[in-house]
Amino acid sequence: MAPRCTLCGIERLVIAGALLVVAVVAAVLVERRRGVAPPTQPRRWAVPAQLDRLDFAGADKPWLVAVFTSATCDSCERVVPKVRVLGSDVVAVDEVPWQARKDMHERYAVEVVPLTVVAGVDGVVRASFVGEPSATDLWAAVAEAREPGSSPEPGLGELHGER
Repeated sequence: MAPRCTLCGIERLVIAGALLVVAVVAAVLVERRRGVAPPTQPRRWAVPAQLDRLDFAGADKPWLVAVFTSATCDSCERVVPKVRVLGSDVVAVDEVPWQARKDMHERYAVEVVPLTVVAGVDGVVRASFVGEPSATDLWAAVAEAREPGSSPEPGLGELHGER
């Protein structure tokens, strides 16, 4: 039987422990160098609070749904058909493409598209959506603006203090 070296086992443990300590120290140093990432802050895009109804098609109708778009925006292409369905005798629908009506985007400080707004005859914006709303949410927000209490989710499209 070959003699066992008790020192060899201890040496292996010491080497493994030293490697572990080096790895932990290296990880701590890398983490310190990286620093703490700042928390992600949601961007709050400005939504116009008031529109001049004469700037838009259908100024004679009591309600306006305007959607600010761009020809280079994929989600705009999906929002416009949802908005167009809302047109009726009492709801005017107006698409405001950036390429053709840049002055309107500037006048109302629209910095993000698609931006959909629902305004009354007085031009006060009652609901808005930044991005692509579902058809159900959009239609419910218009119904709620037209007849408060008619939607099971009356807060859809609310401005949430963005004014």
